[in-house]
Amino acid sequence: MGWSREQAIEYFEEKTGQPEQNGVVEVDRYVVWPGQALGYKIGQLKIQELRHAAEQELGDQFAIRAFHDAVLDQGALPLDILDARVTKWVAAQKAKQSAR
Repeated sequence: MGWSREQAIEYFEEKTGQPEQNGVVEVDRYVVWPGQALGYKIGQLKIQELRHAAEQELGDQFAIRAFHDAVLDQGALPLDILDARVTKWVAAQKAKQSAR
């Protein structure tokens, strides 16, 4: 938006009600590491996509805690590997359902 650093910090404070130091940290983070926010958002959207697919596949048997375990227990992963991991987890959950 062509704002100065100070304008961005003021905007942050005004819109969030958080202290100035929080605005300084956030604005500086985006200035020096602009790809971080993009990476964060892409990851969020991918996890939401995977969750939706898992919910559709598993229906009433979808368990949010188990899904979270499948997503988080290996730590940070490239999204293609996370996708494969969750797909495999969904298949395993479906196999458990069929065995019952």
